[in-house]
Amino acid sequence: MEAAIRVVDALKSFRETRLSTLRTPAEFFDIHRISRPADFNTAVSRLTYNTRYFSGNYTLIVAALAVYSLIASPLLLLSLIFLFGGFAVINRFEEVYGQVVTQKTLYTGLFVIGIPLLWFSSPFMTLFWLIGASAFLILTHACLIEPGVESEYANIEGAV
Repeated sequence: MEAAIRVVDALKSFRETRLSTLRTPAEFFDIHRISRPADFNTAVSRLTYNTRYFSGNYTLIVAALAVYSLIASPLLLLSLIFLFGGFAVINRFEEVYGQVVTQKTLYTGLFVIGIPLLWFSSPFMTLFWLIGASAFLILTHACLIEPGVESEYANIEGAV
């Protein structure tokens, strides 16, 4: 029960910190603010400002890409369900066909089947694809979108 309460608290804090900074799609996809940065310093300043300003939107992009990668790789999804489901089921069973089986034996069987299944589903390729695709999309968007007018006044507000 404590674990469920901790999960709920973690989701609430995540929603309050990251998803509270969501910007509207019209602002996120504003094609009138797209321009090539003049130099490297401009690109870095845009990157710094936009990653903070659009952090909620970028979090949703990473989450959407993660869901897509699991849907696109059904063997990986099946192996993850098998492993996590196996952990949950092992804690509930004490007898198998009338014989007492230790949790150590059940976990050994789960790993003997689950680890090769997970290995064949190429989780590292999926992870590196997720990192690369997220980095490309986020860095490209953050460098190409000009900061809004409110960014000009951010330094003034901080000084007052």
